[in-house]
Amino acid sequence: MGAKSAIAQAIVERLDGYDFALAARECTELEPFAADLRLKRSCQVELFEFDALDFAALAHLPQQVHERGGPFDLVVLAFGYLGDAHAAQRNTDEIAHILNANLTGAAIALAPLANYLEEKGTPAGIIAISSVAGDRGRRGNYVYGAAKGGLSIFLQGLRNRLAATPVHVLTVKPGFVDTPMTEGLDGLFWVAAPDRVAADIVRAYRQKKDVLYTPFFWRWIMLAVKSIPERIFKRLKL
Repeated sequence: MGAKSAIAQAIVERLDGYDFALAARECTELEPFAADLRLKRSCQVELFEFDALDFAALAHLPQQVHERGGPFDLVVLAFGYLGDAHAAQRNTDEIAHILNANLTGAAIALAPLANYLEEKGTPAGIIAISSVAGDRGRRGNYVYGAAKGGLSIFLQGLRNRLAATPVHVLTVKPGFVDTPMTEGLDGLFWVAAPDRVAADIVRAYRQKKDVLYTPFFWRWIMLAVKSIPERIFKRLKL
């Protein structure tokens, strides 16, 4: 889900031995990428129209994928909406869009997919991309951070629920990544390439890690950020 994103496509490039169901808005734009996959991998690739804000349609996604592509055992959630942080301070429609795209839509999409994998009863996995922004509320992006923080908690609970099943859940918390979503933003540093992030993700999934900070140093950066007392933190312009 979110198959037009640079990270999603870099992950696909590293998953050998798979057929693919690529889901995204205006999914026909994925046809060149799908054709290249079919040629290089000799694999099956199906395209699915997907909108994280179409809540009613999300419940039917597992059935649609199963009927057109057959049974599946790995779900990758790679969509998100950064939004306009300044506009979200005044515009409730922008707040709703950010929260719905990053949290509500993600949770509603994952719930039936997780149920499908659990009922299958065979080794399976969920990889979901959250963000380091969800580790602590900051004045610069607290609506987006709240949505991603909520997603991380949802994934933590889902992982706990599925711990006794063959379904593994990996939460990915990237720092700044060089994608169209971050292009032109001020204050970015240590920006990672999508290929590097994807390599970390696939490695962490194969190692059955629960939470991945990528690049690795973001774990220590966020540990330091979270350790700052609130009385001091609220005075910082972060």
